[in-house]
Parts: sequence; structure tokens; C-alpha cells
Amino acid sequence: EIETYAPTPEPSPAKPWFRVFLPQRVYLKLVESDPAEVTWRFRGEKGGFSGTHLEITPQGRDFNYQASGGTLKMALIPNLQLRDTHLLITKKLLTLYNLDLQSVGDAAGIIHAEGTAGTGEDRSVDFNFNFERIPVEEWLPRQWRKHVRGTASGKILWRGKNPKLESSTGEAKLRVDGGRIIELPFLENVAKITNEKALERLTLNDCSFALAWNYPKAEIKNIAIEERGKFRVVGRIQVEKKELSGTIELGVARYLLDWLPKPEEVFPHQHDGFLWTTVHLSGTTDAPQQDLSPRIMEVFKENPGAALGLLLRQFGEWLKNAFGGE
Repeated sequence: EIETYAPTPEPSPAKPWFRVFLPQRVYLKLVESDPAEVTWRFRGEKGGFSGTHLEITPQGRDFNYQASGGTLKMALIPNLQLRDTHLLITKKLLTLYNLDLQSVGDAAGIIHAEGTAGTGEDRSVDFNFNFERIPVEEWLPRQWRKHVRGTASGKILWRGKNPKLESSTGEAKLRVDGGRIIELPFLENVAKITNEKALERLTLNDCSFALAWNYPKAEIKNIAIEERGKFRVVGRIQVEKKELSGTIELGVARYLLDWLPKPEEVFPHQHDGFLWTTVHLSGTTDAPQQDLSPRIMEVFKENPGAALGLLLRQFGEWLKNAFGGE
């Protein structure tokens, strides 16, 4: 025998007497929060906007978000001040109309972004970034910040079938103005070897390159780095799954090669005020290789007197440092 059960719902509570004064439907016009915290997780750390003024307004069944003021804090990048942002989020698409940021304490350094990202089955991304006069030292590892100066300008185009790096392609162009490299131990050692104190400090008159990537391949091209009267570097570098390749044309002023016996054997071409050589890159990004050092060592093997002079110069520098000599 099958027993049936007839539910007996509890009676609805009596409606209060003041219900006649309440609206049957409420339309949301504006949600405003000041200050607001908008946070998310990025690379396992908390990031987002703090101390911002946030306004949320409906657009049909979706919402517009606008914010101004406050600070953007995220892993891997320096803190940035938020000027203004406006985005629309629907069930299928996030549309970023604008995101305008500036460097903390420097109103001249600005970043602008706009683009779209799928929020439904389509997770594709398409964003454009433009930046002007951004201080480069703020974006470098801490140990490099006191050695490098300059302001960067350029643009980045980022596209992909989803936000993951493995699915992305893109292009970028970068130019550094007022570039300087100072008190870098590597340069100080080069200056000692060559007996040219001018190499302890580099002032870059030209520093630019373009980047194109289509994971897992990346190419740095149109490289142009120069300090007028000292050196110039042009060429391109390719990376694929950490495998490194590429060709660099290195031009050096003749007076900076006086330490090298027969420099024309290593730098066989002369034009635009420099002696030039071609440097081939190989190896990996963790252990890069180049063919310039072996050629220089070969010249010293053929000229042991010059190698001895270089060794004695290094020994003299060691004695000076050890005994505090001038």
C-alpha cells in the first residue's frame, strides 16, 4: 500500500497594517560608496583599489561601475594612483571604457587602458595599454633601482582566447627617455679592465625596442641602444620555451678598445664613428651564451704581453682597494 502525503504549509503571516504605504517595487538608481575597497586575488596575494570613490548605476539588468581617486595595489607592480575608471559588466562581457592611472607622487607619469574580456562561455580578452613618462626604476627589482634611471613611454596590445599567458598574443613598443645606468658593479669592473672611468656611468641618448609574443615564442626586435660617442647596439633576440637565439650588432668607439690588442680583428667593420662586430646569442634565458668573449680571449692568447698587462692592471686595482690607496 502506498501512502500519499499532502503537505500542509504554514499559514503566511498577516501582512502589517502599514503595507499600504510601502512600494510594491523598488528601482535602483545609484549606489555610492566613499571610501570603498575593491579587492581581488592576484598571484596568490590580495590586490585591488583602496580608498576610492565608487558609484554603481544600473543599465538594464546590468551595472555600470565608475571609480575615482584611491590607490591601486597589486603584486609585481608599484602602487599607482587611480585617476578614473569606467566599466560595464554583463553576463557575457566586461567592457573597460577607460582605466587611467598615474605614478604615485608624479602626475606626469600616466597609464591608460581600455578593452574587453568575456565573462560567459567566451573568455577571450582584447586590451590596449598606453603609458607615458613612467619612471622605470619603480618597476625594476629592488636591487636595480638605485642603478637605473629614466622614464618609459609606449603601448601594449594584448589579446587571447582566455586571460592565461599560455593563450595570449601581443605586441609592445617601448622607449626610454633620459636613461642612465650608474654605480652598477658590472660597469665598474668593465671600467677597471679597460682603464676607462667613462664606462662607470652610461647616459643613453637612444633606448627603444619592440616586442612581439605568441606563446611560447617571443621576439624582441628593433633594438636600438646608444650613448653617443661611446657605443651603439642594434639587433633582435628570440626566445622560445627559454631557448635563446638572436643577433646583435655592437659598435664601440675606438678609444674604448685601447685595452684590446688588434681590436680590428674582433671589431672588423668601421662606420658611423664606431668599430662594429656581430654577436650571436644562444643558450637559455637562465644560462645565456654569446660568441664575443671567446673571440676576445683568442686575441689575448695570441698576444700574451697584452694579457699580462691587463692582469697587472687588475692586480694594481686590488692593491689600491686593499690598502686604501688613491
